[in-house]
Amino acid sequence: MSEHVNAPHGPLPTGGSVRPITRWGEDVMHRPQAKVEVFDDALRALAADMVATMEAAEGVGLAACQIGEDVAMFVFDCPDAEGVHTVGVVCNPVLTLPEKRKQRLDKDEEGCLSFPGAFVDCERPDWAAVDGVGLDGEPVHFEGDGLLARCLQHETDHTVGTVFGDHLDDKMRKKLDKKHVKARRHYPVGWPAV
Repeated sequence: MSEHVNAPHGPLPTGGSVRPITRWGEDVMHRPQAKVEVFDDALRALAADMVATMEAAEGVGLAACQIGEDVAMFVFDCPDAEGVHTVGVVCNPVLTLPEKRKQRLDKDEEGCLSFPGAFVDCERPDWAAVDGVGLDGEPVHFEGDGLLARCLQHETDHTVGTVFGDHLDDKMRKKLDKKHVKARRHYPVGWPAV
């Protein structure tokens, strides 16, 4: 891991509690999340819990719906193609991808903390940008390539009720389901808070 951390809008909040991760199939995972309109201590506390949970689960990103909260927000700590870690919190994210004719697709393994233990190839554009607001309502912007591009797309998807399995064809979805079932015993209900 690179020692350099890119935190253009400040460090991630700390002091949160690890919470159980919500699984695919729960209603909150499959519908658009409520926009953030109040920027207060409760929102900061939620973001801190999300960071603590993401770290405990050894993930690179986590959306609020993944701990059962109907809030359009995600946190992330993810490396780009050069290994530089970018960290941030985004409320009300808006995703920007290259125009179709300028897109280069990256086919790589993808997984989801809400469907733990299962990874399959998923094709996504190799660059992405996200604009939104931070915990104080100030504008934030993040962009990148490699795993960071995948993460920004994956987490923004969560805020609109899409899981990465929705991007897969039937064959790959069956493969993903099989891997998840095989790994299930390692991720008991309440994980990673248990």
